[in-house]
Amino acid sequence: MADWTENLPPAAQEYLTDRRLDEVECIIPDLPGIARGKAVPATKFARQEYFHLPDSIFYQTITGEWGEAAGDEGFIEKDMILRPDMSTATAAPWTGDWTLQVIHDAYDRNGNPVPFSPRNVLKRVVELYRDQGWEPVVAPEMEFFIVARNLDPAKEIEPMMGRSGRPAAARQAYSMTAVDEFGPVIDDIYDFAEAQGFEIDGITQEGGAGQLEINLLHGDPVRLADEVFYFKRLIREAAMRHDCYATFMAKPIADEPGSAMHIHHSVLDMETGKNIFSGPQGGETDAFMHFIAGLQNHMPAALAVIAPYVNSYRRYVKDHAAPINLAWGRDNRTTGIRVPLSGPASRRVENRLAGMDCNPYLGIAASLACGYLGLMEQRKPQPEFKGDAYDGDGDIPRTMGEALNLFSQADALHKVLGTEFARVYGIVKDAEYDEFLQVISPWEREHLLLNV
Repeated sequence: MADWTENLPPAAQEYLTDRRLDEVECIIPDLPGIARGKAVPATKFARQEYFHLPDSIFYQTITGEWGEAAGDEGFIEKDMILRPDMSTATAAPWTGDWTLQVIHDAYDRNGNPVPFSPRNVLKRVVELYRDQGWEPVVAPEMEFFIVARNLDPAKEIEPMMGRSGRPAAARQAYSMTAVDEFGPVIDDIYDFAEAQGFEIDGITQEGGAGQLEINLLHGDPVRLADEVFYFKRLIREAAMRHDCYATFMAKPIADEPGSAMHIHHSVLDMETGKNIFSGPQGGETDAFMHFIAGLQNHMPAALAVIAPYVNSYRRYVKDHAAPINLAWGRDNRTTGIRVPLSGPASRRVENRLAGMDCNPYLGIAASLACGYLGLMEQRKPQPEFKGDAYDGDGDIPRTMGEALNLFSQADALHKVLGTEFARVYGIVKDAEYDEFLQVISPWEREHLLLNV
């Protein structure tokens, strides 16, 4: 091994044992969570301390178009300085040669973090917690679908063909037989995860046809966001090996449940290491209630970040395993904010609104930001909801346009996430929404063409 590889994380070192490293993928997550960057020979990476990309990558929409500011005459496309975080070095085991991936952080020419880089946004929010003597802890759950290859966007998405030769069936939640149907894909997911040093807490079949869930162990928010970012890539690669697709769309198949990225939160006192949600006798604290209130009061504005596309809002449908409001309850999966069964040390709050289509850095940052504002404002939440929250009224935005309007006015949320990030994010999302509104759907042609 070259000298620089001796300080790699253990899994990366083990991956390279008795092997010659060929290539390093230098990557950075953009606003949608796509890996941007470049691949360089290992010998060149050993000599470089940083590389450059233009900051305009953060103005690019999901369709590859550009937000309004990137087209303005006054917009200066500056080069960012991208420096590797070697703690993120991990294998890319699906490649044909021996390749590592390394996530980079974005800085300007003065060494300041680029404020609209998603990883920097999350780091900013975590630092605000630490300034108060708190250590935020999260545990994400990842839901996704394994579907048949889809080469025609006009064709509806279909479940993949299982090992039995039959299409995946719906309504088989927690079925081990259903999990076995995807055995070869799941085997590769486990193998890739092991090669990358990631620990999976469990894989289960969810309620949709071909829908799976992966749970990750709780920990540092930035590290967990890195893992979700990496997991999305490795899951897609595992599926492609078996002639199918993995999709993280919030609602890929009509009349099926959507895919969420549920986020569990707890907060530790940095001095004592104790969970601030539990008191000395094990009871719920004021901080616990304040955190819940923060989610209730600020999540409507944050929805544009945790539900970032027009498709995201198709997931919020009654009785389809997705919340329609910001009610909170203990051990109640119909509420948007759930308090799972736990002992005092592991008392936590689960945000069930975030979609799996969100950028994991921004989704976790937005959710933590709402909780942080609650802790600082020290307001009480609404009374606990008991019963079926689907029977209640919806109190979250139902469309992307409504969510973007709320986000644009959310000054308190902007200050936590960063005002420059909020400005750029709003520009990009407004551009995406305008693009969508120019598309005429089959529903409109079917029902409006001759009837209105």
